[in-house]
Amino acid sequence: MKSYQEAVKNRRSIYKLGREIPVLQTEIIAAVERMTKDIPTPFNMQSARIVVTMLDHHENVWDITRSALQSIDKLSPETDAKIDGFSDAYGTILFFESSNMIKAMQDQFPLYKDNFPGWAMQANGMLQFAIWTALEDMGLGVNIQHYNPLIDEDIRKIFDLPDSWDLVAQMVFGEKLEDPAPVPKIPTGSRVKIFREI
Repeated sequence: MKSYQEAVKNRRSIYKLGREIPVLQTEIIAAVERMTKDIPTPFNMQSARIVVTMLDHHENVWDITRSALQSIDKLSPETDAKIDGFSDAYGTILFFESSNMIKAMQDQFPLYKDNFPGWAMQANGMLQFAIWTALEDMGLGVNIQHYNPLIDEDIRKIFDLPDSWDLVAQMVFGEKLEDPAPVPKIPTGSRVKIFREI
């Protein structure tokens, strides 16, 4: 197992994915459940909702996405190939926010009413990052997509989810079939300012 900092450093977008994964389904499920439980949320709101899809269920996600793009005439050959690539992976984790939970927190704490939607998205982002890093640490390749809200209604229908679950992101995972290309990084000195006593 890598150190936390190594896992964070190695967490990259991998788009060429297959199905010969190096871990058991139960290990993936356990990691998702553990991160969902342990990642902090503002006011202990716990508004994130997760659906883990694998194999045929995962393919359904991308069939829905392809159909939705076709319905608005946005399925170019390049996009069609991208959808094929996502479908070829092992699974997709769907990230949602419960609008009912956010509304309940707004009603309970009216002073912070305007902040809760933003806070919920921040917490969801932390959860996505934590799960992504955990999957990377398990040897899986991962990328994240955002075809919401185009696919929200059909996703809720096929997985029998409440109308209050709003789709935020789609995290595709599977066997790594390529290494990520290097990406340029801005020097941290231009992004981080330090003030300390010496």
